[in-house]
Amino acid sequence: MTSRMWGGRFAEGPDAIMEEINASIDFDRKLFRQDIAASKAHARMLAAQGIIAADLAQKIDGGLDTILREIEAGDFTFTRALEDIHTHVEARLTQLIGPEAGRLHTARSRNDQVATDFRLFVRDAIDQIDALLRDLQRALAETALEHAGTVMPGFTHLQTAQPVTFGHHLMAYVEMAGRDRGRFADARRRLNESPLGSAALAGTSFPIDRAMTAAALDFDRPTANSLDAVSDRDFVIETLAAASLCAVHLSRFAEEIVIWSSAGFGFIRLSDKFTTGSSIMPQKRNPDAAELVRAKSGRIIGAQTALLIVLKGLPLAYQKDMQEDKEQAFDAIEALELAIAATAGMVRDMSVDKAAMRKAAGAAFSTATDLADWLVQALGLTFRQAHEVTGRIVRLAEARKLPLHRLSLAEMQEVEPRITEAVYGRLGVGPSVASRVSYGGTAPGNVRREARRWLRRLDKEAAAAG
Repeated sequence: MTSRMWGGRFAEGPDAIMEEINASIDFDRKLFRQDIAASKAHARMLAAQGIIAADLAQKIDGGLDTILREIEAGDFTFTRALEDIHTHVEARLTQLIGPEAGRLHTARSRNDQVATDFRLFVRDAIDQIDALLRDLQRALAETALEHAGTVMPGFTHLQTAQPVTFGHHLMAYVEMAGRDRGRFADARRRLNESPLGSAALAGTSFPIDRAMTAAALDFDRPTANSLDAVSDRDFVIETLAAASLCAVHLSRFAEEIVIWSSAGFGFIRLSDKFTTGSSIMPQKRNPDAAELVRAKSGRIIGAQTALLIVLKGLPLAYQKDMQEDKEQAFDAIEALELAIAATAGMVRDMSVDKAAMRKAAGAAFSTATDLADWLVQALGLTFRQAHEVTGRIVRLAEARKLPLHRLSLAEMQEVEPRITEAVYGRLGVGPSVASRVSYGGTAPGNVRREARRWLRRLDKEAAAAG
């Protein structure tokens, strides 16, 4: 018996370069759990359908359990001569139970086998990513609740715009992570069909029960078209698309951590757990964890782009090009999981300088919009009129190098005589954020309500997940 699944047709072995380019065991060994689970389900179905003997199915099942234990314990020998994880498992099974192990491959091909394994792997990865994102949301929501009233500057164009609360800012990322989880859930729902039994591309003449193997592997149903089943990698691309957008969200937050922790801002401080030093400048504390999270988005987005390019010109059905679907997907998934965990760690680790945030929140005439709103509400100006009046008052304050609340009433009345002392109640950063009570606004009460709502939801999800 050849050590390869396909050797009978060939008189000579492959060139060394061919072995090098063809072997996938260096990375697809990650699929060992999924490959063994799918093989166990397949063997039981073959026995139930009378295609193999029941006692052989039991021997196969026991042999596969042994292989699983060996790989998990690090006692399994991998070699490029056996190409991939499927060949390794079958070769070792043959050593354990004899040549009858070859009956396991009845009514299946490596094409539907790898498609099944990869779907199972991606499904498991999605579940792990969802759990990590849920933990990140909890870290953000808990910190947001703690800082529901902590005032900071809100920015547009990276210029101070209006005061917001730090809690409100963090809750924005809770919402982003919620959408990310929704996209992963959508991808999971669509991928949850079993290709097993599609064989090479045309199905099989054996009387198999594809619904049985689908149910055994917790798929919702078997795939409906054998050609599509073995050639489809939409489920990987869709998962990588969700991963790419999630990575962008993490990168944006990481960039803010880098900015906030810089000396120019000084809003937060990361402990030694998430920073590193300089080899030459002893005073440095570098936010390397955030910078690496920011950088990993490029690897994740690159993996999605690479797979799209691999697939874009492939006719049906399976092509060897599709072996290139795994290595970058594995890397992207691992990078994303690490980035999410690191981000949650930084959120829980950071200490907040409330005084620095509040001081910055009051700079650059950040309550000018509050003044305009007061002119509309108290004096009945149209907003366009109020905008013009406020702009002139800001120009006056700028010329006198004073914040708005330090201008005298007489000075403001030079621009608009009807302004009263009541205006000063709206020019502080505290009253500003407190006034933003519209649904979704930054008022501390809103933030507390939303943070608590999310924490209750996350508690329910955690309880449901067991």
